Amino acid sequence: MHNKAFRILAALLSLSVLLVLAWVWLSLNWSYSEGDRAGYVQKFSKKGWLCKTWEGEIAMVTMPGAIPEKFSFTVREDAMAEQINALSGKRVVLHYQQHKFIPSSCFGETEYFVVGAREMLDTPTSPAFPPAPAVNPGVLPAPR
Repeated sequence: MHNKAFRILAALLSLSVLLVLAWVWLSLNWSYSEGDRAGYVQKFSKKGWLCKTWEGEIAMVTMPGAIPEKFSFTVREDAMAEQINALSGKRVVLHYQQHKFIPSSCFGETEYFVVGAREMLDTPTSPAFPPAPAVNPGVLPAPR
C-alpha cells in the first residue's frame, strides 16, 4: 500500500514536470505573430542577474515632428545582438516573432524576440509633404 502511493505520487510529479517542459518548449518555439518594426535603436544591453538576455528598445517615428512610439524587444542570440550593435545610430528594420505566455523573464523581459535586422536606406516622409522630385542639374525644366 505504501509502495503504491509512492508510485502514484512519482507518476503525478513526472507528469507535472513533463507538462511544464512542454509548455516552456511550446511558448519558446511557437510564434503567435511576426512582423517588422522600423526605427532607431535607443537602448540595447545585456541584462539580468542569473539569466543574461539582450534587451532593447527602438524609437519608431511615424512622421517628422511626431512623438516617437517605443517598441521593446529581446534578442536571444549573440550573433543577432552583434548585428544590431553594428547598425547602431542608423534607422533599422527589426523582424520579430511574438511568443506569448513565456513562463519566466529568464527567457527574456519581453514577448517580442528579434530574429532579423537590416538597415533601412530610405528616409521617412510625411504623407502631407511628398518627397521633392529629383532634379538633374544638367537639364533645365521646360518653360510653361
